[in-house]
Amino acid sequence: MSSHKLEVFTDYVCPWCYLGDSRVKKLKKIFDVDIQIIHFPLHPDTPKEGKSLLDLFGTNQEDIDNKNQNMKNLMSNENLPYSNRTHTFNSRLAQEIGSWAQSLDNKTSIHDNFFEAYFVKGLNIGLESVILEIVAKSGLDENEANDIIKNRIFKSSVDKDWEKSRTYGVTGVPTYVYNNHNVVGAQPIENLVEFLNHFGVSKL
Repeated sequence: MSSHKLEVFTDYVCPWCYLGDSRVKKLKKIFDVDIQIIHFPLHPDTPKEGKSLLDLFGTNQEDIDNKNQNMKNLMSNENLPYSNRTHTFNSRLAQEIGSWAQSLDNKTSIHDNFFEAYFVKGLNIGLESVILEIVAKSGLDENEANDIIKNRIFKSSVDKDWEKSRTYGVTGVPTYVYNNHNVVGAQPIENLVEFLNHFGVSKL
């Protein structure tokens, strides 16, 4: 395990986080650094059935279409699949399951699978049935995951992440924190490399 830790504040329903995650993967191939996912409350009041982007942004369909096209272009440059979004969903339970999965394996595929479920398949990742499908796809125990959801076993873990967001003053995601310094937004890989180089993080 590396002595260098990069904290990445993120949310599964944030398109910029999906984009940024691709660049974090590239960082891991360059630097000897541990990536710590910190869950962030992007739209914590979203109802379980979700909220339309029209309502979320208070705009019109043409604007939503333009946002989707812009994101699709950016994702294409990163070779990331992306489908037009119509809704945002409540990611709280997904975060709790993501926290559980990471406690078992820091390299868990579940983060990728949540991003794919939402941004590619358009699924409501706030639904327990969808979460359990993602758990199975990630090679994890569905029965254990169901127990974690029902009893909110990892509630305190995500509560701590949300509190850390407040303590650090994080207001937007993705935010990358290293050595009490941060950069915000889906930064180009060159900016992230420069950020870690500045602190002398060892390369592989």
